[in-house]
Amino acid sequence: HVQLVESGGGLVQPGGSLGLSCAASGSSFSFLDMDWYRQAPGKERELVATITSSETTTYTDSVRGRFTITRDNAKNTVSLQMNSLKPEETAVYYCHRPRTFVNGAGWRREVWGQGTLVTVSS
Repeated sequence: HVQLVESGGGLVQPGGSLGLSCAASGSSFSFLDMDWYRQAPGKERELVATITSSETTTYTDSVRGRFTITRDNAKNTVSLQMNSLKPEETAVYYCHRPRTFVNGAGWRREVWGQGTLVTVSS
């Protein structure tokens, strides 16, 4: 019954920007950490950015300063704003919710979105 649905992927030129969104169903959203991952063709899936329930953010070194992860608890959404995109950042981008124990609600299972393709090319 819980799902994550990404949107916003597409084709962008090098140096351009895209904003991705992830709509989350289910309960306890405001208490959960959320992540964005990406997987380039033939490569391992890598963690791009995280945002905690207290809105602390972290980024992988290669995107720090260019990408911004945010959340809107009222709308149950997580976003990733990507600026100055590079061709090597072409990948399927995934929204992710880790398995988490929430006081008063118990364990909330890990959930992956279906992914949205970002292509950076001229």
